[in-house]
Amino acid sequence: MMALKWGIVSAGRISHDFVTAVQTYPATDHKIVAVGARYLKSAKEFAEAHDIPKAYEGYEQLAKDKEVDIVYLGNLNTQHFEVSKLMLEHGKHVLCEKPFTLNEKQTRGLVEFARQKKLFLMEAVWSRCFPAYKELKRQLDSGAIGDVLFASVHFGHAIQHVERLTALELGGGAILDLGVYMLQFQQFVFRGLRPIKIAVNGHLNNQNTDESAAAIITYPEGKMAVVSTSARVSLPNEGIVVGTKGTIRMPDFWCPTQLITPTKTYDYELPKTPVPFIHKNSAGLAFEAEEARQCIKSGKNESPHMPHHESIELAQLMDLLRKEIGVVFPQDFE
Repeated sequence: MMALKWGIVSAGRISHDFVTAVQTYPATDHKIVAVGARYLKSAKEFAEAHDIPKAYEGYEQLAKDKEVDIVYLGNLNTQHFEVSKLMLEHGKHVLCEKPFTLNEKQTRGLVEFARQKKLFLMEAVWSRCFPAYKELKRQLDSGAIGDVLFASVHFGHAIQHVERLTALELGGGAILDLGVYMLQFQQFVFRGLRPIKIAVNGHLNNQNTDESAAAIITYPEGKMAVVSTSARVSLPNEGIVVGTKGTIRMPDFWCPTQLITPTKTYDYELPKTPVPFIHKNSAGLAFEAEEARQCIKSGKNESPHMPHHESIELAQLMDLLRKEIGVVFPQDFE
């Protein structure tokens, strides 16, 4: 397979980090060929800063660009569904930032559409592609800590000042932005199990989006997850898994470079680049780009690390948490 040719949707902060991370790979594997943004000026500036040959205003031309194989979506939550669909419609594979969409209905629709089109589609839960997650899976599968009965994960940053995180019309709230990470962690630990009971609590801000949320998720056979998220304070941001024979800890569980098991601590290097990143450990975004390339190369339409049914499950969980706390998007009625 020749280099995977990327188009980038949105010239924002996460797109900057994604492109910078992908450019740590040789151009024979990954090539960024175009960027589309709401305003031509920002697209051009972004293209210039990252040495990208083409800049488009809006996303229509990007979707029609014959050179683009796959599109990375780093735009607003409210745009994910429509723009992903537009890209799939024009035969592009899609790696879409989390949360995939605003709710379960949209997520199912997107997955179904990608299947019809026989195209690769993945929710960019980048955490799953980090080496620490692969090691965690090996540890759990091998029974290293016995029967896993408990997972706890807390994820919080003081980000109430960021409008896209608080405004209802922008698909704001801690659950969709941060909660998706804590939920995917416990989902990863208890893979394949369905919750039997979920107790939820939380607080709304003055814009009626959630500033904090917590849940106790009960599984069969005495297994349980305790998760919480906050957009008002920084939390201990660590994933903990407890089994009958010991405990595994994953500091910075959403972008981990370390895994602490009862017998050994694993440390992992991130790709190196001279360009500074905006967000923590963003060099790890390279892992999900490579995962997409490997899947497409071997003819897979979904990633085994973040399969479609797990994206649907995550959407169901986020819908449930929002409903219990009282966060309603206009799109929920569509």
